[in-house]
Amino acid sequence: MTAEILARADGVTRRYGDVVALDDITLDVRAGELVGLLGPNGAGKSTLINLFTGLRRPTSGTVELFGGSPLDPARRRRVGMTPQDTGLPAALRVGECVDFVSAHFTTSVSRGALLERFGLSGLERRQIGGLSGGQKRRLAVALAFAGDPRLVFLDEPTTGLDVEARRTLWAGVRAFHEDGGTVLLTSHYLEEIEALARRVVVVGQGRVLADDSVEAVRGMAGVRRVSVTAADVPALPGVLGTERDGERVHLITSDADELVRELVRTGAPFSGLEVRLTSLEEAFLAITARRAA
Repeated sequence: MTAEILARADGVTRRYGDVVALDDITLDVRAGELVGLLGPNGAGKSTLINLFTGLRRPTSGTVELFGGSPLDPARRRRVGMTPQDTGLPAALRVGECVDFVSAHFTTSVSRGALLERFGLSGLERRQIGGLSGGQKRRLAVALAFAGDPRLVFLDEPTTGLDVEARRTLWAGVRAFHEDGGTVLLTSHYLEEIEALARRVVVVGQGRVLADDSVEAVRGMAGVRRVSVTAADVPALPGVLGTERDGERVHLITSDADELVRELVRTGAPFSGLEVRLTSLEEAFLAITARRAA
């Protein structure tokens, strides 16, 4: 049985004057999905979220939220959102802020459970102005889940967080998804998309360039990573990128077999040969570069 479509963009174009932010995009988000939305700056990721949440209207095409208009307050109350930029009232205490947001919904998550999920327990009486930048960001993300939503949009949720805080936030998002919640998130941390998303949508120049599982998107790039331990690797044909990590050298290529043959022909000493699929980051760069070309 096909899962219910919670959000849909059908042939959507959005212009800002002469700038085309989205160009005839069609995309569905179904119940139970955790979708990672990837794209360079200016690709239209935030615009798409703003359309789904009713903050912007399309220039042309149709946007639906729970089968109706995103401008319908009843439908919007079933959604949580954290935008890229948030401003929380510095004078309010954390608990007061959570209670204020929760009061806008017919059902809500208990304050204690919400703060615990995002690593903010014990801060209920702390004024928001006295929180660290990371704590403020985690609170902003936590508030997206306060109204017990079915669908949450997170736009660059972990920007500015250290590794530990980022992983705490990931755990909170995973818990929501494992309970049946649906999430669409954007991120510049491709590690984050790989850690959380089951489906990846790559956008560029206002269009959908790829839409599939993490593994499939890696494969779409048509490139492999060849890694060896070597003091020096001579210039080789077909190398799209090179990275050194200590004694290991990583070569990105579209023809791993030919690259290995060329490496052997040079007679350069190496060991520890490994050939694998690219990372999501390498695939993303290859897909967007191909589209730009």
